[in-house]
Amino acid sequence: MDFMVALPTIIRAMAMGAVPILLASLGEVFSERAGLVNIGLEGIMAVGAFTAFAVGKVTGNLWVGLLAGMAAGVVVNMIYAFCTVTLCSDQVVTSMAINILAPAVALFGYNLFVGSNPDNATGAQMPSIAIPGLSDIPIIGNGLFNQSLLAYLAFLLVPVVWFFFKRFRAGLSFRSVGENPQAAETLGINVVRVKYVACIVCGALAAAGGAFLTICYTPIYTDGIVAGRGFIALATVIFGRWSAVGVMLASLLFGFFDGLNVALQASFQSAPVMFFKMIPYIFTIVALMFFGSKHGGPKDNGKPYFRESR
Repeated sequence: MDFMVALPTIIRAMAMGAVPILLASLGEVFSERAGLVNIGLEGIMAVGAFTAFAVGKVTGNLWVGLLAGMAAGVVVNMIYAFCTVTLCSDQVVTSMAINILAPAVALFGYNLFVGSNPDNATGAQMPSIAIPGLSDIPIIGNGLFNQSLLAYLAFLLVPVVWFFFKRFRAGLSFRSVGENPQAAETLGINVVRVKYVACIVCGALAAAGGAFLTICYTPIYTDGIVAGRGFIALATVIFGRWSAVGVMLASLLFGFFDGLNVALQASFQSAPVMFFKMIPYIFTIVALMFFGSKHGGPKDNGKPYFRESR
C-alpha cells in the first residue's frame, strides 16, 4: 500500500469515524463530570441510530430524524437516571442493562418498520458541504473540509463544551457535584437536578452520535451498526482526561485507526476483513492500559449519592 496515495482516504475516513465517537464522548463528559459513569452509550447510540433513520425516512427530513433520535436517546437515558440518581442503584449494572435492552428495542423497531417492504431498508444521507478554499488544500482538504453539516457542528461543539465547564457557573456546578456532592449541596447546588440534566445532555449527544451513523455515514440501519463505538467513546473520555479538547484529539486518533482499517481493507482484499476491523479496538485496549491505570476523573465518579448522608 502506497501510504501517501491512501492518506487522503484515511483522513476522510478518520474525520467521519471520529464524529460519532466525539459526540458520544462529549455526552459522557457531562455525565462523568456530574459523578455518573454511564457505560450504556452503546445502547443509547443504537436507539438514536434507528430512530433517526426511521423518522428521517418517514418525514423526508433528516434534521427532524436527528432531533427524534436525540429525544429517543434522552428517554432511554432517563431510565438510567431514575435508577441511579433516584433509586441509587449501581451505575455499572444499570448501564449494562441499557446496553442489553436498547439495541434489542431498536432491532425490534427496525423489523416492524421494514416489515415486508424492502424500500424502507434504505434512507437518505446528509450531503457533504465543501468549505471554499479549505477543501482545496492538498491531501487533507477534501477529507477535513468536505463533510456533512452535522460533522462540522460536532467539532464546533468542542469549544462550547470547554467554555461551559471552564467559565460558566453551571459548568462549575457540574464539576462540584462530581467532586464532592455533599459539599455542593451545602453550597445550595441541587445535586439531583444537576445529575438529571447531565443525563439529558448525555442521552441527547450519544444518540446524535448514533444518528450520524445512519443519516451521514451510511443510509441504512443494521443490527450492530454502532459496532462498539460506545465503548470506544468511554475509553476516549479517559484518554482525553475528561476534557472537551482532549476528547476531540482522542476521537481523531481513534478515527485515524478506523480510517487505517478502511484503507488496509481496500489494499489487502484477500486478507480476512475482521483482522483489520480489530485495529481500533486493539488501540482502545492499549490506550486504557497506559492511560486508564491512574484515575484522573471526578473524585465522586460512579458513587451513588444519598441526600441523608450529608
